[in-house]
Amino acid sequence: MSVLRFLLPLILMVVAAFPLTAGCSFPSESNAGDEGTATDQATETVEKKELKAERKFRFRYAASVNDVPAGAEVKVWFPIAESDSQQSVVRKATRVPAEIEVNRDAKYGNQIGFFQIEKFDPAKTPNVAIELSYDVKRKRSELDSTQKTLAAEKSKLFLTANRLVPNTGKPAELLADRTIPKDASEAGKLLYEIVESHMKYDKSKPGYGNGDSVWACDSKTGNCTDFHSLFISLARNQNIPARFQIGFPLSPTESSSKVGGYHCWAWFHIDGQGWLPVDISEADKHPEMKSFYFGNLTADRIAFSTGRDIELVPESKSEPLNYFVYPHVEVDGKVWPREKIRLDFSYRDLPVSIKQK
Repeated sequence: MSVLRFLLPLILMVVAAFPLTAGCSFPSESNAGDEGTATDQATETVEKKELKAERKFRFRYAASVNDVPAGAEVKVWFPIAESDSQQSVVRKATRVPAEIEVNRDAKYGNQIGFFQIEKFDPAKTPNVAIELSYDVKRKRSELDSTQKTLAAEKSKLFLTANRLVPNTGKPAELLADRTIPKDASEAGKLLYEIVESHMKYDKSKPGYGNGDSVWACDSKTGNCTDFHSLFISLARNQNIPARFQIGFPLSPTESSSKVGGYHCWAWFHIDGQGWLPVDISEADKHPEMKSFYFGNLTADRIAFSTGRDIELVPESKSEPLNYFVYPHVEVDGKVWPREKIRLDFSYRDLPVSIKQK
C-alpha cells in the first residue's frame, strides 16, 4: 500500500503529460487551404494489424464562389476523381450552374471539369455553387506493377524539374558525402530516410504548403507538399522518376466526417518492377508506422490529380497551377481570391459493395 501511495503521484504526472486526445481536430474552414488533418488522428499501428485492406465510401466535393459582382463572367475549373490501379471511382452526381465540359491536361492526363457563366445574375442565385459526389473503393496501396517499364516520354516527364521542385541546387546538397545505392529501391529507401530525418511536420512557419523544395531544405519543416517535394527533388537528382499525387484524407477511425483539406504523397519508379509509394509526412507524424509508409499507403484517402505545374484546359489566364486539388476560379479574367471560395468536403463509409464501371 505504501508503494502505491508513492507511485500514484508519478502515474498522475505521466497521464497529464500525455492527454488522451491524441491528434488534432479538423482545421477550421479558414484554414481549408492547408493540408487536412484527418490522418492526424490516432492511427491504428501496424503491430495491431488493424489497417484496412480496402475502404468503400461516398466522397462529397463541394464549393461555393461568393461575392461575384452582377454581370461578371465566371470561369471555374476543378479536378475530377477517376479510377486507376489504386481506386475504383463512380461519379454519382454533378451539380453545377452551367453546362459542364470535361477535358484532360496534355502533360499528366488529369481529368478537368470546367464551366462558365457569361453574365452572373445574383437575383437567380447568391453564389456559384459546385457539388460532386463519388462512390469510391480504395485499396491499401503497395508496389504498382502496372507500369514495370516507363516509355521514354513518361520517364522524361517524371525526371524533369518543376518550378518549385528543382533537381539540383540546395536540395541536392543533402546528398553530399552520401553514397547512394545504384539499386532504385535501396536508393529510394535512403532518400526517404534523409527527408524524414531532415524535416519535422510543422505548419507554424510562413511559406509551408507550397511544395517548395528549397524552402523545405532551409526551414526543415512543412506539411505533406513540402516533404514530398523534397523527396521528388532528391529522387530525380539520382535519375529516379518520381511523381506527386494529391487528394484528400479520411479519418482511419471515423466512419463519416467533414474533411478539412488536402493530403498528398509521392511515388518513385523502379525499372522492371513499377511504382512504389511513400508517405513521409505521415511517417513523421506516426513514427510507429515509419517502416510501413515506405512502400505502402493506407486505404484512407482519395486521389484527385497527379503532377505539378498543371496547365488547365481550356486555357486559363493564370500561370500553370502549382498543384490541382481545389477549384480554380477566374472572374472577368482575374483569379478569384481563395478567401471568397467556401470549400466543403466530406465522406461517409459505405457498408455495401459498389458497382464499378
